[in-house]
Amino acid sequence: MASVVVAAVQAGSTLFDTPATLVKAEQYIRQAAAAGARLIVLPEAFLGGYPKGFDFGITVGSRSPEGRELFRRYREAAVQLDGPEIARLAELAAELEVHLVVGVIERDGGTLYCTAVFVDPRDGLVAHHRKLMPTAAERYLWGQGDGSTMPAVRTDVGVLGAAICWENYMPLFRQSMYAKGVQIWCAPTVDDRDQWQATMRHIALEGRCFVVSANQYLTDGDTVLINGGSTIISPLGEILAGPLRAEEGVLLAELDLAELDRGYFDFDSVGHYARPDIFTLTVDETPRHTVVRRS
Repeated sequence: MASVVVAAVQAGSTLFDTPATLVKAEQYIRQAAAAGARLIVLPEAFLGGYPKGFDFGITVGSRSPEGRELFRRYREAAVQLDGPEIARLAELAAELEVHLVVGVIERDGGTLYCTAVFVDPRDGLVAHHRKLMPTAAERYLWGQGDGSTMPAVRTDVGVLGAAICWENYMPLFRQSMYAKGVQIWCAPTVDDRDQWQATMRHIALEGRCFVVSANQYLTDGDTVLINGGSTIISPLGEILAGPLRAEEGVLLAELDLAELDRGYFDFDSVGHYARPDIFTLTVDETPRHTVVRRS
């Protein structure tokens, strides 16, 4: 395939109302597909919600009953990988013949994870990535992913990978994903700062990959909580679309996949620029379980 149209959906969740958010997701996915997108990326924590501004009654050394009840509601709004919300995304992907990368709050047992799911039009849910390091107060709410959910997903639109929000600042994580040959770097986020744009352009240049960053545009009445900034970047750091600010919407860009090879002409972070005689990186991709049963 010489080129592919991709989309970054910029929209806000309806916190504590996952069915309503799923309806919004479907609307935007259909809009992007109708515009020709084959890959559609939705923001961090889109299904399940990003509770910007909530403190969950936490101070150092204590938790409040009100905070526990708020967490119960938040956990109730989270999704399971084998649940109806992911099944609905799989149905949409099959119907519209699109690939989806969607930020969700995943519920697994008693723990929540900030996760990106990869949904294939033929095979449904094919992979997921759990955020390795929740940022700051996110650690109150979410567990840490392990090295077993760091996929590079081979598809007919390219090799897909995901880094969620501030994982994009983790140099060793980036290098491990570059080594897997990621061609389209999906960055679901809620970071609306101007600095984020520099990070997305840097990753495109460093990884010689396309970057699709999808951010939430989230409001509370007239107050803007997350002001978007979704963007699509070429392997040479050129802005192909965005950044989109101050509104919900769909960013579209046609990716010339030949740009991947052109980019490697003068830089390959895991090849001729890697200097393996000096530097090595060891990555542990072993699944981590609290209880391991041995016969």
